[in-house]
Amino acid sequence: MILIALIAIPLAGGVLAALLGRHHPGAARWTALAALGLDLILALAGLLPALTRPPQAGPWLIDLGLPWIPSLGIGFHLAADGLSVVLILLTLFLGIVAVACSWREIGERTGFFFFNLMWVLAGILGVFTALDLFLFYFFWELMMVPMFFLIILWGHENRIYAAIKFFLFTQIAGLLMLAAIIGLYFVHGRATGVYTFDYPALLGTRMPAGLGMALMLGFFVAFAVKLPAFPVHVWLPDAHTEAPTAGSVVLAGLLLKTGAYGLLRFVLPLFPEAARAFAPVAMTLAVAGILYGALLAFSQTDLKRLVAYTSVSHMGFVMLAVFAWNEMALQGALIQIICHGLSTGALFVIVGMLQERLHTRDLRRMGALWNQAPRLGGFAMLFALASLGLPGLGNFVGEFLILIGVFPQAPILTILAAAGLVAASIYSLWIVQQAFHGTAREQWRIRDLSGRETAILGVLTAAIVWLGVYPQPVIETARPALAHLRQAPDGAPAPAPEPVAVSGRQGEIDAQR
Repeated sequence: MILIALIAIPLAGGVLAALLGRHHPGAARWTALAALGLDLILALAGLLPALTRPPQAGPWLIDLGLPWIPSLGIGFHLAADGLSVVLILLTLFLGIVAVACSWREIGERTGFFFFNLMWVLAGILGVFTALDLFLFYFFWELMMVPMFFLIILWGHENRIYAAIKFFLFTQIAGLLMLAAIIGLYFVHGRATGVYTFDYPALLGTRMPAGLGMALMLGFFVAFAVKLPAFPVHVWLPDAHTEAPTAGSVVLAGLLLKTGAYGLLRFVLPLFPEAARAFAPVAMTLAVAGILYGALLAFSQTDLKRLVAYTSVSHMGFVMLAVFAWNEMALQGALIQIICHGLSTGALFVIVGMLQERLHTRDLRRMGALWNQAPRLGGFAMLFALASLGLPGLGNFVGEFLILIGVFPQAPILTILAAAGLVAASIYSLWIVQQAFHGTAREQWRIRDLSGRETAILGVLTAAIVWLGVYPQPVIETARPALAHLRQAPDGAPAPAPEPVAVSGRQGEIDAQR
């Protein structure tokens, strides 16, 4: 029952925070923090020991199946493998960070704010553990509505526009996924006589190639919008820019990761042949996103919008790795998922701290802030270096493994993706130079980090350095799950995508390889 408890505790904590927050805003904060702290302790105590199970015991460390609507083949099926465990821990860790960075920022309707924040996190935990596709879609929608309220009620100047845009993109994409889920349900039922939404049962469903491609695209579009992938990323910069700091942390660190998780868990295992045929297109879109996101990031003057575009670039590496579908690329994708959540989440926290002090996010008005806030400047420098992929920090490990893993399938695309790292170096260092060095453009008087703020950035620093120096525990935790995902339903290794064709003699050589 631990998986039910992991989801129920944030739900109950959110309700309690809403009730207490009507009269005591401080009680709402402490309630949210206590609920997530309890959830993290429960996850560490209950999930990590399960990792010692022998491989022959099956892919799932914990598996809970309860009847829900048996007449329609719908069950309450939750399960966790190594991949789920890593993402659950990331969710709870960044959830605590989101609560901590909202401690002073949110002064109105505090109880309702933490209610929505906790329910978003509960929905994300459900997405990472649901194995019934109907239940998965329920949690997918559950995390959307509270995030909409976080943006529209506690966002900045253009919050209504950003919230509606976010809701429309994600809702339309979600409805496409729902149509694909229902289609898969009927295809499997007609082929086997068993109508079910259960993920393990749906693996290996036989279907015509054209129908398989259509259903796969229904899932792919929903996850690509959430990732976000080029060209369906356009909701993200507005949502990030207008969201409160905690909303941006959850968006960058967790909601985008549900898109990556969906690609890993559902798109390729459920539709291996269609995904293989679509891989060249998906990998090309991924590289376009890497380069386009980097270019747009460098052209921004709004610091928060700049960081938002870096997510488009960095998450392009994840989609590139997923469709390469080999062990090293997938390990790199996992590390990139985690480290992007940590480093970009930290950058959004820093932007929130600057906005609280300066009441602006305009880089053209900043400059020479290091003299007044050296600790803030130092943390900004560290996470900017993490974003550009400095060796010794976690992002480097993820991007390095991705490039090595992708090269055998798509050497030209790998080279173009590597050029995105050069662009990342430019815009990351430009952030620090414009905000903290150079000439002071206005006579700012700001304070340095408080103890609470130093603690928030300190734990994020420890995590990103640990993953950069010693990522092996995370890789080993998820290795059996990633290996199982790469297995075709008959137990044979799933085929990797064909090498992406390029023109000329080089294309012939690459194809022979």
